[in-house]
Amino acid sequence: MSRRANSSYSTAGIIIIGDEILKGQTQDTNSHYLCKNLHSHGIRVNKIITIGDELDVIAKTVKEFSEWYTFVFTCGGIGPTHDDKTFEGVANAFDDKIQAHPELVELCTKYFKVSDLSSPKMKMAFIPDSAKLNWGKDDRTGEQTIYPLISVRNVFIFPGVPSIMEKAFKLLQHLFHDPEHLFYSRSIYINQDEISVVSTINEGVRQFGDRVSIGSYPEFHNSYYKVHLTMESSRQEEVIKAFEFFSNRLPQGSIVDYDADAVTNAMEVVPKLLKNTQLPLGFHAKLRHAVSVLEDALQQYSLTEICVGFNGGKDCTAILHLFYSVVKRKFPDQDVKIKVLYIKSKQQFPEVELFIQDAVQRYSLDLISYHGRIKCSMGQLKSDHPKVQAVVMGSRRSDPHCNKLNSFSRTDPDWPQFMRVNPVLDWSYSDIWTFLRTLSIPYCSLYDRG
Repeated sequence: MSRRANSSYSTAGIIIIGDEILKGQTQDTNSHYLCKNLHSHGIRVNKIITIGDELDVIAKTVKEFSEWYTFVFTCGGIGPTHDDKTFEGVANAFDDKIQAHPELVELCTKYFKVSDLSSPKMKMAFIPDSAKLNWGKDDRTGEQTIYPLISVRNVFIFPGVPSIMEKAFKLLQHLFHDPEHLFYSRSIYINQDEISVVSTINEGVRQFGDRVSIGSYPEFHNSYYKVHLTMESSRQEEVIKAFEFFSNRLPQGSIVDYDADAVTNAMEVVPKLLKNTQLPLGFHAKLRHAVSVLEDALQQYSLTEICVGFNGGKDCTAILHLFYSVVKRKFPDQDVKIKVLYIKSKQQFPEVELFIQDAVQRYSLDLISYHGRIKCSMGQLKSDHPKVQAVVMGSRRSDPHCNKLNSFSRTDPDWPQFMRVNPVLDWSYSDIWTFLRTLSIPYCSLYDRG
């Protein structure tokens, strides 16, 4: 009997397809995205495999996974080129044939302006004969997706491009849900190393291990904690008991109030901080002013006309997060990309480069990068991006030449002309760190080294 039939809960197998993944030319992020979202829908991912663009291997793997798991997700191998073989591989897995689907022929004809079925642009119209077309609909606009998600039996064939795959999943996530077997979980973040708390963890495993899955994950590069302790079960009451056990037994002062989804929760930044009565005197007024400045900037300039100066430092990291929060509150239903201006210095630390690249992914930023002197780089910005009129800065009055700035100050006459937006002019060094650490905002690791 198959594992699928034996299982009391819904399971999934993920097949990542592409020679470019195996060669290290492209990094797979699709499996992580699927695992995270399927888990929240009550579906347990049991296996992930990466295979190349070999027809026989695709067919064999799809057939096996289809027998083993409730859901099978393939990513990659869809497109007009010679190495896009997923549709044919899935067809072979089920002794099916590849046929031109009338709806997809019409779609490709309209989109690619071709009618010849032998054209490579028509390749995406050829799918397994027994395939189903799953059309998604955007709830905000009511518009149907341009191209459907193709499925055969319990196999769902996703594109490999992460942004397209994620959008398809979001619009069709109702297909992948097991409400009877949702997983309940809690996390505790600990600021001591794992060896110092292992006896408490082991005691908890002895007491709850048969009902709760307990995980302990050391973290060596996080600025806020050293161990991530997880508790998970299909029985919520058991998770609560385990959470209370560890909360009471772990060393006093070792548990950190850490937000693992600081960026996702960015819309709640201002309400959360304004409700925090433990913050330094005067900080609330400075925060309200900074938010007001950014809101005024977004009234005066569109998102195509404004960018954020970002060099990986603590001040501009705080500004980026605050600006992101204000933008998300103003445009809650839009997938917007914030422009950031990064001017590289001659000798840049690799840690800074890595942090900036991580920030680009974390906030989904549109990075504009130049190398050289600030004045010349601003001139390049004016030339390359003539629509940009304003730059949000992390300048503070204690910085050189900033004591006479206002919240909105134009650049000097002999400089490329931009409006400088300065939301945190009156913030102190301590205010910046209060903002960052209270919200668990990631910052460059160099600051932890002194």
